[in-house]
Amino acid sequence: MRTHLLIGLTVLSLGTLVSCNKAQPPAQMGGAPEVDIATPIAANITQWDEYTGRFEAVEQVELRARVSGYLDKVNFKDGQLVNKGDVLFVIDQRPFKIALQSAQSRLNLAEKELARGKDLLKKNSISAEEADRRTNEFELATAALNNAKLDMEFTEVKAPITGMVSRDYVNVGNLVNGTANNATLLTTIVSIDPIHFYFDAGEQDLLKYIRLSQSSQRESSRTKPNPVKVKLQDEEEFVHTGVMDFVDNRVQTSTGTIVGRAILDNPGGYILPGLFGRIRLLAQENLATLLVPDSIIGTDQSRKFVYVVTADGKVDRKFVTLGKLQTRDLRVISTGLTADDQIIVNGLMRVRPGAPVQTKQVDIAAQYPLQGR
Repeated sequence: MRTHLLIGLTVLSLGTLVSCNKAQPPAQMGGAPEVDIATPIAANITQWDEYTGRFEAVEQVELRARVSGYLDKVNFKDGQLVNKGDVLFVIDQRPFKIALQSAQSRLNLAEKELARGKDLLKKNSISAEEADRRTNEFELATAALNNAKLDMEFTEVKAPITGMVSRDYVNVGNLVNGTANNATLLTTIVSIDPIHFYFDAGEQDLLKYIRLSQSSQRESSRTKPNPVKVKLQDEEEFVHTGVMDFVDNRVQTSTGTIVGRAILDNPGGYILPGLFGRIRLLAQENLATLLVPDSIIGTDQSRKFVYVVTADGKVDRKFVTLGKLQTRDLRVISTGLTADDQIIVNGLMRVRPGAPVQTKQVDIAAQYPLQGR
């Protein structure tokens, strides 16, 4: 009886298991993964090269004393804007006024002596040598007076340019030296608008610009004010615009670089000389190129590649040569891709070379709009 009961329960359990298996069909295993594919973005772009550098004043002057004496006046506030011709310092003028009066008196006497000498020479009352001596004395007195006037003028130290003055390095009451070899530095002045930006470019970039100029694809910055864009350290975008105005005449052998210079408007003196910045220089306009999202580019040792889907629906790798970032997300592909390649843009973690995939076509041009740079 007990044996019959156990056999009945076993048959019932097996029947239930079979019934459950019929109700739930087996799951599909090993299906091809689904990926998003797209063609590279084909566009004519403006390409820029980036460099680092520093701002420098277009004009900068070290203002030094040209006569010796005690400093009598300082006519500016530290850091203020001054105009060309403004009197910034006054050196005690009293000794120079005395010297000027003495020189004037000497000239007056020499002038009278010369006039009398000419009359006496006509009457043969003096020798020719005496007449020459009086002429020479008059010329020396004239030179002494002019020198005294110049020294008197130099007691007023004037701004030679318009710009921003530094602080007064010498205070009132101090003795300043006006000798040529040891003239006292009084202050400095820098112009503020416009302002220069200096940077170094490598030999390869220089050769590239030369080749582009030779092929009439881009005129040299030596002969054309090619446009530039500059940003400061705290800025996200290149908001300051200007043009190239100088390229040096030789490559520096110690660094293998050449100095370039741009000029920018600087209203209000917002940008100060010495500030660090980044510059974009126009490299080429209307350049036909292919672009792909930078995030899909893989690395195999030193080589870069992108995954593509072949005509038979399988994954393959194409090794590429990278260009510059055109936007934050799009990278220029110099070689390795064609405009018809089906690149994988999503689902990269689920693919491997040679494996089949299910594909979904997407438009990356809409996802990554090109913006002017």
